[in-house]
Amino acid sequence: MRNTMGLLFAYQNDEQMKVLTQKRALSSIPFGGRYRVVDFALSNLVNSGITKVGIITRDNYQSLMDHLGSGKEWDLSRKNGGMYLLPPFSQGGTGFAAGGSGVYRGKMEALLNAHNFIRKSDAENVILSAADCIFNMDFREVVEYHEEKDADITVIYHKAALEEKENGETGTIYTVDEDGRITDVAINPSPAIVKGEVNLGISQIIIGRTLLETLINECASHNMYSLHRDVLQRRVHDLKIYGYEYTGYCAKIDSVATFFDANMDLLSEDIRQQLFYQDRQIFTKIRDESPAIYREGCEVKNSLVADGCIIEGTVENSIIFRGVRVRKGAVIRNSIVMQDCEIQTGTQLEYTIVDKDVVIRENRKLFGYKMYPMVLAKGSVV
Repeated sequence: MRNTMGLLFAYQNDEQMKVLTQKRALSSIPFGGRYRVVDFALSNLVNSGITKVGIITRDNYQSLMDHLGSGKEWDLSRKNGGMYLLPPFSQGGTGFAAGGSGVYRGKMEALLNAHNFIRKSDAENVILSAADCIFNMDFREVVEYHEEKDADITVIYHKAALEEKENGETGTIYTVDEDGRITDVAINPSPAIVKGEVNLGISQIIIGRTLLETLINECASHNMYSLHRDVLQRRVHDLKIYGYEYTGYCAKIDSVATFFDANMDLLSEDIRQQLFYQDRQIFTKIRDESPAIYREGCEVKNSLVADGCIIEGTVENSIIFRGVRVRKGAVIRNSIVMQDCEIQTGTQLEYTIVDKDVVIRENRKLFGYKMYPMVLAKGSVV
């Protein structure tokens, strides 16, 4: 789609992710044994034929830059188009848009920072994509729908039950009429007044480039910064805003619990088929490793074990990343163990998320709960 460019928001509200985002952006959190959360949004754009992608960062983006590199793994290291990292910078005055702290208050303020990048593009349409969702879709169908409806903005949503998060937020829900036009936008409504499944947005939006530039300027001149509140909700009756329903698997990562659940979902063959075994591949940074080694006497059940691991103990219902060493007598159940960790003899883990480069000494017993998994910080020794 040479007439379409992508803008990927590689930062999200990460207050609920605790120690997992102390040294990295939410988008660069490891996921599923060998991926990062950002890989899914970026692969969706590339698989849809988009060859120019801007990555909007905010803070803690060193890990993200290391992972993305030049964009070679996503075929975005090219002379024409390619991948562009757009770090934040101040612009003079008050607030971020005028030179304040360098932390965006909302997506429209982030887009103001990328305004020159957008203006210099010759694309007709822009896909605004958040990097906090695990899903696999082809945006070409959405762009066709957007053009058929002659829409100003098209929002992708999926039907799901409304759940309140730890921070009290529930997300953005849309009321859609028979023609697909959005007639109402509700932001963080109470689950007590919303029953059953709703049209829940997954932060993927198609918009014309010229209109986007106009909206950026309008928001900047009126000190407005929120895409959902100041554009979608405020202008729902002024603009032709349509909804496109996505019916495949989708998991939004916005808390430790949702991150844990999305990883555990990969133990389902049906979900793995939806995410990975289609024509649309999920790309990631290559790390050449030898195959996993399973020592005599080990026991592995219903788990994903990545390359480079040495398994001597017991692993059940767990996700084990590259280069993990599970010593003899160690037992790991219902847990996530990230890259290059060592689980020593006699240790027991259950409902635990172990970040990268962690060493757990002999005979430790660490237990969390399904809704509140225990999290061990990167590089710690227990």
